[in-house]
Amino acid sequence: MKISVELTLTPIQDDFEPSIIHFIKKMRNSGLTVKENPLSTQVYGDYDEVMKVLTTEIKEAFEMIDKGLLYMKLVKSDRSDYEPHF
Repeated sequence: MKISVELTLTPIQDDFEPSIIHFIKKMRNSGLTVKENPLSTQVYGDYDEVMKVLTTEIKEAFEMIDKGLLYMKLVKSDRSDYEPHF
């Protein structure tokens, strides 16, 4: 089953950029399809593979910060080729 996941990591602390950059770099190197914009990171792939990577990388990201939020949206389909038609 293919899924699409939108992630927004929000450390609630000063000096937050290193942890976000580290998380994004780890996602880029995961072998999954990853797209980024200024507000979020999107990850696309097989459900089991995506969730395995996210479990590991979210834990590592949380260990790097004192306090923070992670917003996550999951869609049951691969939306990586989506282009608006308007």
